[in-house]
Amino acid sequence: MHSIRLDNAVFEGENVVYLLDPVDGPTTLIDAGVPSVSVRKSLEEGLGEAGVAVADLDRILLTHWHWDHSGLAGELQADSGAEVFVHERDAPLVDGSGRDAYLDLQRACFERWGIPDAPREELLSFLDGQETLAGEPADVTTFTHGDRFPLGPESSSKESDPLTSDTAESTGTTPTEDGQEPETEALRAIHLPGHADGLTAFTFERRPEAFVGDVILPKYTPNVGGADPRVEHPLATYRSSLRWLAATDLDRAYPGHRDPIEDPAARAEAILTHHDERTERTRDTLGDIGPATAWEVSAELFGDLEKIHIMHGPGEAWAHLEALVTDGEATRNEIDGTFEYSPATE
Repeated sequence: MHSIRLDNAVFEGENVVYLLDPVDGPTTLIDAGVPSVSVRKSLEEGLGEAGVAVADLDRILLTHWHWDHSGLAGELQADSGAEVFVHERDAPLVDGSGRDAYLDLQRACFERWGIPDAPREELLSFLDGQETLAGEPADVTTFTHGDRFPLGPESSSKESDPLTSDTAESTGTTPTEDGQEPETEALRAIHLPGHADGLTAFTFERRPEAFVGDVILPKYTPNVGGADPRVEHPLATYRSSLRWLAATDLDRAYPGHRDPIEDPAARAEAILTHHDERTERTRDTLGDIGPATAWEVSAELFGDLEKIHIMHGPGEAWAHLEALVTDGEATRNEIDGTFEYSPATE
């Protein structure tokens, strides 16, 4: 396995993609980066150090649709013929069919969150300048939770073998139909939404390691709410994904940014604690200033915001406010398309 750091100053930066080049199996790239000249150059250099060219790629597995992970996939597919796999919930954003609907939802959310005109215009100007990062639409093959990707010649590039629930109970090796363990290593798709609706980790079957995309990161806490407003009950959904990681005995996780995480369970627990504390701060803030919009609560939590953080700040506040509504600790009223939250009355 080869990790390739990409020259990317967009979004969080320091993207990492991973190359799996088994002797008798498909040459597989996990994530693809943004479609910029510098990122393409970084990728080609990293592949070259492993003795691989873009034309050699057989398969691209995407952890999620965000452009710093999927934007280059269509271009790489055109140059290599590689099959591009993405979770079914994120497929419309990678194949292009759902991009307009997503932009419409984003703008509706900016209204619901109460973003004032001036910062909204700043945000829209920033987002319009990033449209090229979506890249060329890819011809995708969808997968779902539990699907299996052999890394050797035992079968086709993807096997559908869904687990019994939408949260994995095991990452162990799955027997074949005759009861024997498969002869080669494989990756298992584990759907862990929250930061993105289709966010998926790929766990090895024969060793306690996984590629986790942006489920957990070594330095920052992934944004929830603003990063993908399609996610229903975003905070509760993300907490469920974190609890799976916290309960899974992984020795190492390979994230979509920066360095490997040597204790994934501990990192997941730390992010769970972080969100517990943020929910408490959101509750206290609402008690102090409510009724309030997500934008107004965000200003208390995060201060002044610029560029993409004008979206991420109120989006995260919205996720926590909605969790308080679900728990009966806050109420929500809609006024002219904007959500206004108040502390629940006893």
